[in-house]
Amino acid sequence: MAKPLAGVRIADFSHVIAGPLATQFLCLLGAEVIKVEPPTGDVLRNYTQRKELRGMAEPFIGANAGKKSIVLDLKSEAGREAARRLIATSDIMVENFRPGVIDRLGLGYESLKADNPGLVFCSISGYGQSGPMRDYPAIDQIIQSVSGLMGLSGEPDSAPMRVGFPIVDTYSALLAAFAIQSAYLQKIRDPEGRGQYIDMSMLDASLVMMASVINPLMISGLEPKRTGNRGFSLAPTADTFPTKENAITIGAVQQNQYERLCTALNRPDLLTDPRFADADSRMANDAALQGELMKSLAERTASEWEVILAEAGVPAGAVRPVADVLHLPQLEGRALTMEVDVPNTAVPKAHILNAGFLFAHDGPGTTAPPPILGEHTEEILRELGLAGM
Repeated sequence: MAKPLAGVRIADFSHVIAGPLATQFLCLLGAEVIKVEPPTGDVLRNYTQRKELRGMAEPFIGANAGKKSIVLDLKSEAGREAARRLIATSDIMVENFRPGVIDRLGLGYESLKADNPGLVFCSISGYGQSGPMRDYPAIDQIIQSVSGLMGLSGEPDSAPMRVGFPIVDTYSALLAAFAIQSAYLQKIRDPEGRGQYIDMSMLDASLVMMASVINPLMISGLEPKRTGNRGFSLAPTADTFPTKENAITIGAVQQNQYERLCTALNRPDLLTDPRFADADSRMANDAALQGELMKSLAERTASEWEVILAEAGVPAGAVRPVADVLHLPQLEGRALTMEVDVPNTAVPKAHILNAGFLFAHDGPGTTAPPPILGEHTEEILRELGLAGM
C-alpha cells in the first residue's frame, strides 16, 4: 500500500518554521514537496550556532528532509512564470509571505484557480488575511505575547514568560497540515474536483491551542491566570515537587489517585486527616498538604518515586532535561526518529524527528536528505518546459 499522500504534489513557497514544518508533515506522508526558495535561500538554512552547518542548519534539516529545492527569483517575470507553471502542476500550494505580497507577485489564489481549479491554496500569516492587524509583522514570540500565552506562563508572581520553544509556529504547522489534508479530501469528494483557499492565522491557532482556558473564559467569564507548575485542575496534589534528587511532577487529581498517593508515600495519616478529606478540603488547606507531601518526597529521588507512584496508579513523572528524554527505553521501537543523509561533511548523517504517530503499515517517514539550495532547479524547470531559463 502506498503512503496516504503518494502522488500529491505541493508547491511550497514558505520559509522559516510554520510553513515548512506543515509541508514536512505532508512530505512524511508521501507528498512530493517542491520547496521554492529565493536565490539567497530560506533563512532557516542559517539558524545554527555551528558555522560549518550554515546552509544546512539543524532546524532546517528537521523541517525539510525529503523535499526538493528549486530557486526562483520571484522579482523577475521569468521567475514568476516558472512559479505559475509549477503551481499549475501542483495539487497544493503553501505560502507564508506577509498578507498581500503573494497577490502583488501575481501568484494569489484568485489569479491561479482559473488554470488550476482543483488547487488547495494555504496562506499562513501572523494575524490572517483580514482585520486591523492584518499587516502587522509577526513571529512566534510576538504571537505568544499578543495571544495571552506568554501571560499564562510563569509563576503567579513572576513576569510573563515565553514558552521555551516556538510553540505557536509548531502548532500552526500542525493545524495547517490538518486543514490542508481536510481541504484536499473535500476536493477529492467534490464532483467537480474544486479546491479552495485556506486562511491560516497564527493568532487564531494559538487561541485554539489554548481552548482549555479560552472556552471557560468565554462561557463563564473565568479569566485564566498564571499558576506556575500547578496543574489545570489546580489541585495541590497536581504540581511539581522537590525530592531527594531532582524534581517530580505529580498529577493526583481524583480522589482514588489521592488515596493511592498517600498509600505509596506510606502516609496513612493524610487519609484520615479531616483537613484533606476531600478535594474542597485539600484546596482549602493547600499549603499544609503540600508541606506534608514534600516531607515524604524528600526521602527518595525523583527517579525512584516515578516508578513507585506509576506502579501505584498515580500519574507522575520525573523532570528531565530534553537530552535525557531521547535516551528513554520507552522510545525504542516507536519510530519517533529517523536517520537521513545530510549533504554536509560536518554532519553526513542525522537523526531527526518523525511525525510522532505510528501506522500499522506504510506510515510516515523519509530517508531522503534535505535539499541543497536549488538542487532540483534544473530538473524541475526541464519538466515544466523551461530548461535553460
